[in-house]
Formats: sequence, structure tokens, C-alpha cells
Amino acid sequence: MLPAFISHADCARHEMGPHHPECPERLGAIQDMLLQRGLLDYMNTYDAPLATEEQLARAHASNYVHELMEAAPTAGYHRLDPDTEMNPFTLPAALRAAGAAVQATDLVLSGEVPTAFCNIRPPGHHAERAAAMGFCFFNNVAVGIRHALDVHGLQRVALIDFDVHHGNGSEDIFRGDERVFMCSIFEQGLYPFTGDQAVGPNMMNVGLPSRSGSDKFREAVAARWIPALDAFAPQLIYISAGFDGHREDDMGNLGLVDADYAWVTKQLMGVAQRHCRGRIVSCLEGGYALNALARSVSEHVKVLIGAD
Repeated sequence: MLPAFISHADCARHEMGPHHPECPERLGAIQDMLLQRGLLDYMNTYDAPLATEEQLARAHASNYVHELMEAAPTAGYHRLDPDTEMNPFTLPAALRAAGAAVQATDLVLSGEVPTAFCNIRPPGHHAERAAAMGFCFFNNVAVGIRHALDVHGLQRVALIDFDVHHGNGSEDIFRGDERVFMCSIFEQGLYPFTGDQAVGPNMMNVGLPSRSGSDKFREAVAARWIPALDAFAPQLIYISAGFDGHREDDMGNLGLVDADYAWVTKQLMGVAQRHCRGRIVSCLEGGYALNALARSVSEHVKVLIGAD
């Protein structure tokens, strides 16, 4: 039973103009590194389906879904916020990205695969229930989680977000939902300038100062995340896997290194093995220094597939 690698060519057709950091080359860099290191030999590859309106509406307001679909341009760009634009290929890319999270959920919960990594874009964790922002259109992980809860009937799902930016969209969607426990670590003072105060008891936000580095990051995970996750005892773990906390990535300044992403994944695998039969769904979020991104994802995937 091999882990899943889920992606789609449509995800590389969305772009937001020259020099935008959230670029199509991100996916190719990751896949090339996984091929180079032989990790894809230990995974089954799947093409992501298009998410349906019904699946999207479990996480997003129906009118927002319709408005976003209607906003898709037939040529050029349509700007939604200063950092977020649609081109003619954005909508299918966003639907594939959300569909990947749904497909990963089905594969993992059916027992067909033990874990899944979704190599997708656009990312999703800044997308709120009724707003696109921060390079994000649909909240991919949230769509997958609501599918697990509302279709598969799970009662306890954990969402782990280690992107350098706070996942305000996920927090907006899951505030007050006692079935979801969200743990996030992010750099203080960065976009979207949220997260300092958790919005409910099902949120554990850990803001770290700039230049915290590996030791502070690992200390926060070990001291705060892991005991809380063990107490919650999730039936399934989702990861909003952002790699922009890497010291080579100028989108943040946490100062993490490749090995930190392997380490945190091992901690989460331990929780998954104790409580949910090792079941994890991981979806790509940030990470914009291509070489550091590819190396860090390969360390993350190596642990997910048990090849570390």
C-alpha cells in the first residue's frame, strides 16, 4: 500500500504575472526533486479531480463560490486583492487544488493509501469563508476537512499549519467547530497580521519572533503542539505544509532549515500513529525559494512515506 502523490497539470497553468513569487515553477521544482531522490518510486501518482460546487460550499459561502467562478477572465488578469489575481486558467487550477484535498481524503479514509501529499497550487490557507486573499482562492485543506467530517462522518480532525504566515482563512472557517483542532506556528508581524489572539478554544496559535530558528521552533512544537494533539486524539491529521519559513526564503525570517521539516513531520507522524492509524493528508501552501522549497518538501515527503 503506497502513499499518494496528487497533482495536476492544470495547477501549473495558473499564474499571476511575471516575477510573482507564487509561480508555476514551484510544482516542477518539487516534482523534479522527488524524482531525483527516487521518492516517487514509493508513491502512487493520481491526477486531481475538479472539486464540485457542493464540496466547495461545505467550507465556503455559496455566493462566494459563484462570484469567484463568474469573475474568471477569458483573457488577461482579474485582480482580487493587491497580491492575488486570476488568469484564464486560475479557476480550473483552484478547482483541481481543492479537488486534490477531497481525493486525498477519500483515498486515506478508504484505506487505499496510508498518507497523501498534494503537490498543488494555488495555495489555500489564506482563503476565508467568503474572501480570496494572499495568493489563495479556495481553502484546499478546509474543503478536504469538511469532506472528512460531513461525508465520512469523522468527529475529530486536526489541522496543522507550519507556513511562515498565519492561516487566517482556515481559522475563519473553523472557528467554533469543536470537531477541528487547529495548531499553527507562524512568524509574528507578517502578513496577514493575525493570529496573536486565538479566536476560540479549538485554536492553538504559536507566534514566533523573527530569527527564532530551529531550536525555538522545535521547542514550541514539542511543548505545545504535541501534548495538545495527544489530548485531542484526532482521527485524521491534515497539514497545511508551507515551507517559506526556510532561511533561504525571503518571504519570512524564521530561519528554519531542511531538517526542521523532516523533524516536525516525524513528530506529527508519531501523533498519527498513536491516534489515527498513521493517516495524514498534506497539502502544499507556501515556499518560494525554489531550491529550498524542493529540498524541504522532499524531506517532508520522505517521512510521510516512511523512507527516512
